[in-house]
Amino acid sequence: MNPLPMFPLGTVLFPHVGIPLRIFEDRYREMTRVCMSTDNEFGVVLIANGSEVGGGDDRFDIGTIAKIVHAEVEPDGRARLVAVGTHRFRILRWVDGALYAQAEVETFFDADLACDEDLVALTKRVRRLLAMRSELGILGPPATIELHDDPAVRLWQLCALVPTEPHDDLALLASPTVAARIALLTRLLDSVNEESNRILSDE
Repeated sequence: MNPLPMFPLGTVLFPHVGIPLRIFEDRYREMTRVCMSTDNEFGVVLIANGSEVGGGDDRFDIGTIAKIVHAEVEPDGRARLVAVGTHRFRILRWVDGALYAQAEVETFFDADLACDEDLVALTKRVRRLLAMRSELGILGPPATIELHDDPAVRLWQLCALVPTEPHDDLALLASPTVAARIALLTRLLDSVNEESNRILSDE
């Protein structure tokens, strides 16, 4: 497998979830040009230390392949992209000497299937959380947001909807099984609900 172009970010991208990107650095203008001339794919990894701009960052070794689904490219190469996560990967080896980050990766998948009953309960809890945050005046997705019928896709969407820290998102992304991801998301949801309830009681 050819090295995958990599876009280190300060956020985690989940499979089946979209992300808007502004491309302005020379190295990522070139990365975008190469991606759009081949398969429109690149990898997104969370930065461990450093900055998204200018390089010099440390990166985690779990990420998500992103596919460009919409692009507005200026003549000078600056661009606005919308990409959607497809599959998770592990970094096998970073490739040195390239203008932009590249790595050899291997994709990996869940070792089990999503449980519809668990997802029904989790979906209701997430919708209640979104409704509560809307009542508090916190900007975010509406409680009525449309979710996918496929249980595996829906679980990733729920992971993206619960407001958590990037390191928590990385733990969700790295979960080896659906059961482990549901258990972790439930704990994170409990924590966010406690905070939202606390804010409501103080008003």
